[in-house]
Amino acid sequence: MPEGHTVHRNAAELGSRFAAGPVAVDSPQGRFAAGAALLDGTVLRGAEAHGKHLLLHFGPGRVLHVHLGLYGSWTTGDGQAPPVRGTVRARLRGTGGWAELRGPTACEVPDEGGEAALRARLGPDPLRADADPEAAWRRISRSRTVIGALLMQQDVVSGVGAIYRAEVLFRQGIDPYLPGRELARERWEAVWDDLVVMMTEGVRDGRIETTRPADREAARAVPGRGDRFYVFRRTGEPCRVCGTPVRHALLVARHLNWCPTCQPA
Repeated sequence: MPEGHTVHRNAAELGSRFAAGPVAVDSPQGRFAAGAALLDGTVLRGAEAHGKHLLLHFGPGRVLHVHLGLYGSWTTGDGQAPPVRGTVRARLRGTGGWAELRGPTACEVPDEGGEAALRARLGPDPLRADADPEAAWRRISRSRTVIGALLMQQDVVSGVGAIYRAEVLFRQGIDPYLPGRELARERWEAVWDDLVVMMTEGVRDGRIETTRPADREAARAVPGRGDRFYVFRRTGEPCRVCGTPVRHALLVARHLNWCPTCQPA
């Protein structure tokens, strides 16, 4: 599933691509035909992301909400849109080119109450200027749930997926099975600040790279494909810092990796 930095990149590109003039919206697949009819011919006034949710604002009561889920993706291009191929849920066309949406979990035009309910159930997003990490801390500091699970709850922190979860806990030396209420406040603040740094870099670079140059092979400034992560998808391989074999488990149905030495219980 795309993590939050990908959705913020989608928002930036779509907002830039369709900012000038009306946007033609249709649903070649047909499943979004009613919603497309509400947006067709209107002007895109803004695009934003909150966690893994994309919101394209076309005016009052005209907001396109997209959640990519496990299989959703955007394809974009300049000029005239090519002939439709495959299953396209929604297609946008304007003077800045075209965009096609395939396989999303959600593609809808919610009413004002639906949009408000969506925002109310989302936790702070480390990539948003209006994020309040204190709101996440209030939930974490009272919870018996382990921190490795809490970081995946989108009503606690928005936009964090399996990669950022594993990597930020490693970088901060935190056992993923530590109950939230046992996490010291200063350690939570360090986790939040590190998420801001890593996810901002993800938006900038278009990919997740969490290793520091000193921990890469030959201390390369730009990591190779196998050098991008500390622990994620490195089950059984030696920890880059201490050499202990990286462990693996499923936590909240998602793959979790950690180093039992660098992240002691």
